[in-house]
Amino acid sequence: MSYFTISNWEADDWNDDMEAMARDQFAPLIMKCGASSVDFIQTGDRTFSVVTKYSDEATAVAAAQKIAEIRGQAATELPVRMLSDAKGSAFVSA
Repeated sequence: MSYFTISNWEADDWNDDMEAMARDQFAPLIMKCGASSVDFIQTGDRTFSVVTKYSDEATAVAAAQKIAEIRGQAATELPVRMLSDAKGSAFVSA
């Protein structure tokens, strides 16, 4: 069954440059770690979630160190901070 990670973030400001960096720089880095898909979802005026799907837990575990580095890079290069994260296996998919 698929495995997901969800990280919740807050930005100091929301702008087109930040969206472009997420799309052009960070999404490809996450995909190179073995993700099946990644979605950046704006959840408020200055908040967003990153939902990453992996084929299974083993793939996510193997990617964990690199993902931690990518999260650190995002917090360094952008005016954002991670608020929380969660992870787990899907038990129903439709």
